[in-house]
Amino acid sequence: MEPIAHIRSDFSSKFGVPRQAGLVEALRAVVVFEPPYRAPEAFRGMEGFSHLWLIWEFSQNRRQGWSPTVRPPRLGGNRRVGVFATRSPFRPNPIGLSCVRLERVELDGPEGPVLIVSGADLADGTPILDVKPYVPYADCRPEAVGGFAGEAPEGGLTVECPPELLARAPEDRREALLGVLAQDPRPPYQDDPDRVYGFGFAGLEVRFRVADGVLTVTEIAAG
Repeated sequence: MEPIAHIRSDFSSKFGVPRQAGLVEALRAVVVFEPPYRAPEAFRGMEGFSHLWLIWEFSQNRRQGWSPTVRPPRLGGNRRVGVFATRSPFRPNPIGLSCVRLERVELDGPEGPVLIVSGADLADGTPILDVKPYVPYADCRPEAVGGFAGEAPEGGLTVECPPELLARAPEDRREALLGVLAQDPRPPYQDDPDRVYGFGFAGLEVRFRVADGVLTVTEIAAG
């Protein structure tokens, strides 16, 4: 297999990326296709679908070998379960699957047809192996049981960001940034209230601390 596209998102690395697609709907990303796959007729009919499946490669998690058990963040990072019972990036084949909302198809432009999507959980530059439409009658299973991940994560952090810092982020990215922070980007096994964490977002470096369920942004600066 070879990538047919790459995603253009606001995350310069995997740190800060939501742990599942759709958790932060305000996030916008662009699927940019490689030149051989930019034929407009390849996208005919896509505008009739509200959501798409992106099949992609965990390109920032390549490693030799694999482990039959992993420690998923959902279980606090301190309990091991079988790799095939998780969506861990550390797999025999590093393939990811994400359901995203299709905002629109842009057929014109120097890069040919591109897809504007929302809710993506991918770092910038992630290779896309395939794109398929989400078909509700086949893909939606209301009776499905989700095991240890059966319910959406509870609560979320309260985010405190001084207005003068938030103003440094592009206006059309602020809602998404606050949503990402509320999801708690920290590794699940780290809970040091004095530690300053940071990640790249929309060309900025965002730094924060977390204590007692409150995330406080300490700096937003050019990355």
